[in-house]
Amino acid sequence: MWLTDAGTKIVPRLDQEAVLIKLDIINEVVNRTGITKTKAEMAVETVFESMKKALESGDRIELRGFGVFNVKPRKTGIGRNPRTGAEVSIPPGKAVRFKPGKELQTLQ
Repeated sequence: MWLTDAGTKIVPRLDQEAVLIKLDIINEVVNRTGITKTKAEMAVETVFESMKKALESGDRIELRGFGVFNVKPRKTGIGRNPRTGAEVSIPPGKAVRFKPGKELQTLQ
C-alpha cells in the first residue's frame, strides 16, 4: 500500500498497478474538509448517483479541467462464442465514453 502526497491510500493490484477506490475518495474528503466520514460518504455517493442519473437520461457531464462523460449508441455486431466458435448476434446498446480534459491529458 502506498500513500500519495495528500495522504490518500493507493492499493496495489496483483500486477502492481495502483488503484484508487471509492473509500479512498471518501477518506480524502474527510481529511481535507474535516467533516464526519458518514457525511463525506453521503456526499460522494450523492455525486456518483447524480452522475449515473444524468448519464441514464442521456445528458452530457462536463467537468472543467477533468473531462467529459457522455453516452454513445453502440452498433449491432456479430461476435463469436469462444468455446464453440459459433456466431452470436450482439444487440445494439449504449456505452459511456470519457474524454479527458486538457489538464488530464498533459499528466506526466
